[in-house]
Amino acid sequence: MMRQAMPGESTSSESDRGCRLAEPPAGQTQKPKLLERVRMVIRSRNLSPRTEEAYVGWIRKYILFHAKRHPADLGEAEIAGFLSSLATERRVSASTQNQALSALLFLYQEVLHKDLEWLQGIVRAKRPIRVPVVLTKSEVEAILANLRGAPWLMACLLYGAGLRLMECCRLRVKDIDLQRNEISIRDGKGLKDRVTLVPGKLRGPLAAHLEEVQQQHQSDLRLGYGSVELPGALARKYPNTPREWGWQWVFPATRLYLDRTTGGLRRHHLHESVLQRAVKDAVRKAGIAKRASCHTLQHSFATHLLEAGYDIRTIQELLGHSDVSTTMIYTHVLNRGGRGVRSPLD
Repeated sequence: MMRQAMPGESTSSESDRGCRLAEPPAGQTQKPKLLERVRMVIRSRNLSPRTEEAYVGWIRKYILFHAKRHPADLGEAEIAGFLSSLATERRVSASTQNQALSALLFLYQEVLHKDLEWLQGIVRAKRPIRVPVVLTKSEVEAILANLRGAPWLMACLLYGAGLRLMECCRLRVKDIDLQRNEISIRDGKGLKDRVTLVPGKLRGPLAAHLEEVQQQHQSDLRLGYGSVELPGALARKYPNTPREWGWQWVFPATRLYLDRTTGGLRRHHLHESVLQRAVKDAVRKAGIAKRASCHTLQHSFATHLLEAGYDIRTIQELLGHSDVSTTMIYTHVLNRGGRGVRSPLD
């Protein structure tokens, strides 16, 4: 009797095709493995690297959960069983469960081209509607007072321009126009571009920071470095572009890394964890009890603009929300003491 393979154990059964393929006959090209095909399709759709890693990770867990059976042999019951285990055994949040479902829907519809009617009927876990944590202006000032250098400037942009964490980390020099007081966000949330403002108080510090970054870039060029990663096929079309000043990161990393594709040394943008740790430490030093993070600074940006009387549509554009209902959440956290209702006790 053939023993059933356990998760993490290799097997040569038919159910493992796509996870491990036999050597092709001489003269034939081996078909890409399933996860490699997933990566190829994701990249052809221009989805973000983070989406790629998340989807591939969930598909791998799905295959291992079902003892390495090929997804083409699985169906509605197996998907439901996997998602149920996430909720009951691992107790993941609704958003995490929905991300896993999105990965599996992508696998069946875009990679395996399975036109299964039950895919359309799968119900996503309902995410609880939570009011975001918002800081007062004095709390923001206290946090910023405990930051220095690049983390201070980045945190100021999160709060002063409404940037998201990765949008700030991935800023390039060409995206900042100090003459027009504009910051262009490329491929922001939902892969959309938008324009937001440069806070007046940051024009001087930003200009000084960019001057320092340019000096570092010139030094890298003299040492034979100074090349950055470019989106898409730009580097192949324009070989000199990776060294141009406009394409450099506004917040470059302090260390160089070895690029596996080119084999050369490059400087990536500052890792997001650097700012996350700095903000966390600043919140602790400021003695703030709220669970504040980098994202809280953006929430505070939107709420404080509403408090100042700016209309919801303007704030929607600055944040890059597709639906105004997403922006409307900030109307529930305005500092009006219970929606402006006067308590009978008062």
